[in-house]
Amino acid sequence: VQLQASGGGLVQAGGSLRLSCAASGRTFSMGWLRQAPGKARDVVATIDWSGSTYYAESVKGRFTISRDNTRKTMYLQMNSLKPEDTAIYYCAANSGSTRWYPASLEYDHWGQGTLVTVSS
Repeated sequence: VQLQASGGGLVQAGGSLRLSCAASGRTFSMGWLRQAPGKARDVVATIDWSGSTYYAESVKGRFTISRDNTRKTMYLQMNSLKPEDTAIYYCAANSGSTRWYPASLEYDHWGQGTLVTVSS
């Protein structure tokens, strides 16, 4: 399975962006993770096949993860963006098992990353 992430860019604080992640095959759990300069990669939000979701505390109420299984695409709507949201955002997916570990950093497949920059 190949993942193609898109939608990153430069936005002012308080603005919005929508990330998309298109998969080339069937996936089960999926997620968005991010890595800020000089920091470790962290989970932002994850979603299982049925649509159950998990959010990091730092993005709850501001970000919404969703997926369209018919289009094999996952989305991340990011509102009220803050400078601390600046990072490379990666989409990731599992295809080998339906088990969902909401806060896991381990996935079978990874997209190339898309840069989100939030200016103050």
